[in-house]
Amino acid sequence: MSGHSKWANIKRKKGKVDAVRGKIFTKIGKEIAIAAKNGADPSTNNKLADAVAKAKSNNMPSDTIQRAIKKGAGEMEGVNYEEIVYEGYAPGGVAVIVSTLTENRNRTAGDVRHIFDKNGGSMGVSGAVSWMFDKKGIIIVEKDGKIDEEELMMQALEAGAEDFNAEEDSFEILTSAESFSEVRQKLEELRIPMASAEVTMVPQNYISVTAEDDIKKINKMMDMFDDNDDVQDVYHNAELPEDDEE
Repeated sequence: MSGHSKWANIKRKKGKVDAVRGKIFTKIGKEIAIAAKNGADPSTNNKLADAVAKAKSNNMPSDTIQRAIKKGAGEMEGVNYEEIVYEGYAPGGVAVIVSTLTENRNRTAGDVRHIFDKNGGSMGVSGAVSWMFDKKGIIIVEKDGKIDEEELMMQALEAGAEDFNAEEDSFEILTSAESFSEVRQKLEELRIPMASAEVTMVPQNYISVTAEDDIKKINKMMDMFDDNDDVQDVYHNAELPEDDEE
């Protein structure tokens, strides 16, 4: 889940990869297939190149990546997925964006609405909360003692990054959605390993959630979205106590 502490989220995601690797691969495979509709060559299709980079950062096997590309490009039989984004609120007035890829929009809409309702939230209309977020690229590079911070920052900014932050365990590089591919490709050329590289929705402001009941409901909501096969990503602007951050 994308929320207040990006690096905490990445670490949580990596733990989940170990537990439900097949589910993660399925979701990334859908992204690759969708991107491959506009061309099966990553060198001429930035969206596909970004999806492939995300797959590799999650240790997705090369043959699995190639199958997803072929399905999207029509070289193999596959499901025709549709991208649909839902917006709504979680308890405490927390804004939530749910990004899905589905072959059955009625089923997915019903599932998403059910998850909102069951956990004290409400699904809104398109545009209800998306204005509270900015579409940004975020690249996470783990600190390994070998990467020079000044050099990395200079290379990232020269490639078009908007911001660079040194966290306790990692470096966080922020880009616009438009310059993300260029910055990511530059780091690949420099052979800098990326723990995560993706375009995401970054909240403009956060809502501090302290009520124990609201925290439990938000966490349950995020877990249910995580477990839904049609849901690709969920973004929210909740600032939760450190031990409960999603």
